Amino acid sequence: MSAPTVMSKPLRLSADVGGTFTDIVLEQGDERWTTKVLTTPAAPEDGVLNGIAKIMGISGKTLPEVSAFVHGTTLATNAIIERRGAKTALIATDGFRDVLEIGTESRYDQYELALVRPKPLVDRPLRFTVRERMDARGNVLLALDEAQLLDIAAELKAQKIESVGISFLHSFMNDTHEKRAAEILKQALPDLYVSISCEVCPEIREYERTSTTVANAYIQPLMDGYLARMEDRLKDLGFRGILSLMSSGGGLSSVATSRAFPVRLVESGPAGGAIFGSLVAAKLGEKHVIAFDMGGTTAKISLIEDYKSESSRIFEVDRAARFLKGSGLPLRIPVIELVEIGAGGGSLAHVDALGRVTVGPESASSVPGPACYGLGGTSPAVTDADVAIGLIDPEGFAGGSMTLRPDLSLEALQGSVGGKIGLTPEMSAYAVYEMVCENMASAARAHTVERGVVAADHTIIASGGAAPLHVARVAEKIGAPRVIIPANAGVGSAVGFLAAPVSYEIVRSNYMRLDAFDAASATAMLNAMSAEIMEWVGPAAGEQPVTETRIAFMRYVGQGHEIPVTLPLRDLTDADIAAMRDTYERTYEELFNRSIPAAAIEIMAWSVICSTPPALPDTIAAVPMTGRQVPGTKVTIFDGRVESTVELFRYKRTDLEQGDMVEGPAIIVEDETTTFVTGSFNAWIDAAGSIVMDRKAEAAE
Repeated sequence: MSAPTVMSKPLRLSADVGGTFTDIVLEQGDERWTTKVLTTPAAPEDGVLNGIAKIMGISGKTLPEVSAFVHGTTLATNAIIERRGAKTALIATDGFRDVLEIGTESRYDQYELALVRPKPLVDRPLRFTVRERMDARGNVLLALDEAQLLDIAAELKAQKIESVGISFLHSFMNDTHEKRAAEILKQALPDLYVSISCEVCPEIREYERTSTTVANAYIQPLMDGYLARMEDRLKDLGFRGILSLMSSGGGLSSVATSRAFPVRLVESGPAGGAIFGSLVAAKLGEKHVIAFDMGGTTAKISLIEDYKSESSRIFEVDRAARFLKGSGLPLRIPVIELVEIGAGGGSLAHVDALGRVTVGPESASSVPGPACYGLGGTSPAVTDADVAIGLIDPEGFAGGSMTLRPDLSLEALQGSVGGKIGLTPEMSAYAVYEMVCENMASAARAHTVERGVVAADHTIIASGGAAPLHVARVAEKIGAPRVIIPANAGVGSAVGFLAAPVSYEIVRSNYMRLDAFDAASATAMLNAMSAEIMEWVGPAAGEQPVTETRIAFMRYVGQGHEIPVTLPLRDLTDADIAAMRDTYERTYEELFNRSIPAAAIEIMAWSVICSTPPALPDTIAAVPMTGRQVPGTKVTIFDGRVESTVELFRYKRTDLEQGDMVEGPAIIVEDETTTFVTGSFNAWIDAAGSIVMDRKAEAAE
């Protein structure tokens, strides 16, 4: 009798394409291999495939063995911010061409006379209108003028438009005109990309719906071409597994869905970092966490309470004012709530007109990169400041794959900063370091205050290649008592991708008042939404169970914002009206400490979410301190507070074992990143291999 076949654990791969580095993670059971390679902006798939080849060489595995590949990227975000998208046009209802600039008619800063708004993605000459009209109930008031639409098609061809967004008035109630317009344009211009608001964002609120549709059209040619090339090259290399994309809402979606609706990928990279933070928080029993993800181009900060990230249905990109809501382009998509600033390792430093040292949002990217890369960059970046101070070992950067040039960093800092305000190159580096840390501390303060919590009551979990270098100083500034640098923090987002659930959400507007509730109509719509989602989620989930959540977004009649109310997973009946009102009013009281008895309530939108269960680990036990003396190497760094060099010890993370403690200040190096333990903290290694920094008693006073 032959021995039973032992099934090997599946081999899973993830890639996070950032503005500077592409992170690759390969995982099989408890084994994990990681690497970083430079992003290739001209053809991002080249960087991904370079990383895959490198990780396969490290692990001894082959791509055909991989059963699942999860991909996330900031390419969509960067294309919008840097205005590198397609030449795009908008077609709106006659009289509504300027909705992108009129917006909601609000001012994000009422007292700023020279208010600056982000430039619309479509210039006014490329905003066309067509005669057609629906009323607010979806009744046709004016038929679509198809002859006028053909004239517009001829103009689009003459202007060499690559992509077009169509957003007609009240199309979320009746989509026939938008779908017919798309059909006519595709017949006239087969190569034209067409995004219609009834598919991209079928929700009430004209400005947000149009802005989201235009953003989808703007990045679709770029993302569709990239994903198509990626699929083809993976297939040529023998990959036969499932390719999934990380969405901004923290779930996995199919390639086909992502190519059609790339706007949902705008925050896919940061979403992975938030998931990674949730995993670490659950493993270490940290219920109140600030997740801090700092890569090469941006820094992201999000809150995690009880191991869950906050979510939202609207996100702003390209804010004109860093911390002011309403100053960016609104995207109405499911997203993990976070604040993002241009403060990464590649963010460029300069002196402004007032003689102040400023950092970002411009980035050196990977081409040419910071000056210390020696690839042609002449402007100083945050990484140059870290190198000049002495925090980064020039010989051991990115696992020794790159040798940095401190002399070029000092030269760039002197030219762009020190020479303009009378600082030495070293003091210029310290000024840049302090400024980028203050920017991130300000973002953390603003984000926590907006949510009614105290930053100093939270543990900071850091991920991303640059975060461990700066997080202790950020913690000092906001008063956080503990900092955690998990294992594989340098590729945290890519690790988070592999723990993401298969998930998708559809939101649709269908106005309904509770005092005129149509249970049959609501049930039919919710069932149709569920069936649409399960066409993708079902096969992708495989044998995993799928949970469904149904939500009604409700408000008192005439109010401006809705409150989500969870619905039962069955056909709705008139008997549910009382329960829906009761749930809404209880939630309203929790938020505003009062309700409005007998006031009419209306439902503005409906949501269906289908998802596999989140894979949160069990909390691990604490480890005792060993008191072991770990050998370190004595090095010097520049301390701007005393304007001279100071000595400290540098340790290899691989030399540190569970329970070992390192007194700050100190530096801990590893292949993916470097951790700077400031003098306010002592660091120790926990049972999960994390570096845990606890504030010293004298520093906490």
